[in-house]
Amino acid sequence: MPRALQLIALEGIGEVRPGDDLGVCLADALEQSDLALREGDLLVVAQKIVSKAEGRYVLLGGVTPSQRAVALAARCDKDPRLVELILRESREVLRAVPGILIVEDRRGLVLANAGIDRSNVEQDADGDERVLLLPEDPDASAARLRARLLTLCSVDVSVIINDSIGRAWRLGTVGTAIGAAGLPALFDRRGERDRQGRALKITQVGLAGELASAASVLMGQAAEGRPAVLVRGGDWPRSEASARALLRPREHDLFR
Repeated sequence: MPRALQLIALEGIGEVRPGDDLGVCLADALEQSDLALREGDLLVVAQKIVSKAEGRYVLLGGVTPSQRAVALAARCDKDPRLVELILRESREVLRAVPGILIVEDRRGLVLANAGIDRSNVEQDADGDERVLLLPEDPDASAARLRARLLTLCSVDVSVIINDSIGRAWRLGTVGTAIGAAGLPALFDRRGERDRQGRALKITQVGLAGELASAASVLMGQAAEGRPAVLVRGGDWPRSEASARALLRPREHDLFR
C-alpha cells in the first residue's frame, strides 16, 4: 500500500446537464488546473454529476403514488410521490419510521430513500419539483467514463463513482463507492503474512470505499461545487472488478 497519496479537487466543473460528456468536462477541468493524467491515477467522481449527465431526473408532478406508497408515506412523514419512486427503485423496504425510510435498492445498496436526492437539484422551468435518481448501473457508468478518458487523454486511469451514505450504528454520512472501474474495489489480502508471519485469513480491504471517503473530504457534501477529485500516488494493482464486490451477500448479513 502507498505511504503517501495526493488528492486534488478539480475546479471549474460547472452545472452538468443531461447529455453532457463527463469525460470532456473532466479533461477540461484537468487542463484548467494545469494537470495531466498519469498512469496509475484515479478519478473519484460524485454520483450527482453522473446522474445529471445521464438524465436521471424525475418530475414529482408526474408521479402517481400507489396505495402502498401512500400508507408508507404516512408512516414516514414523506411525500407519497417520493415514496412511490423509492419503491420503484427498491427491492425491499428494511426500516420505515418517522423521517427515515431505509431500503435495499435495485443495485443491492442499503441506504436511505434509494439514494433519491433533492439537494443541489435545479427545479423545472415550470416550477415542478425534480428529484435525481442514482445512475442505472454505477459500475457501467464508471467503466464508460474510464474508457472515455482513455480516448481523450491516452491514459488508462481508474474511476470511482462516489455517493454520501449513512451507516448502521454510526452517525454522519461518509463517501462510499457505488461504482468502480480499473482497481480492486475489494482488495483481498487473505493468504498474505502479518508482521509475525501469521497468514491472514479474513482480511479484505474495502479499497474503493476508503478512497471514496478520502476524496469526499475535499468534495464536501453541501455547496462546495467540487464534484471530482484526482488521487495520485497509489500502487494498487489494476483490476476489472466492480463495486458490486463490496456488497455483502444476504446470507452473510447478520444485521437484517
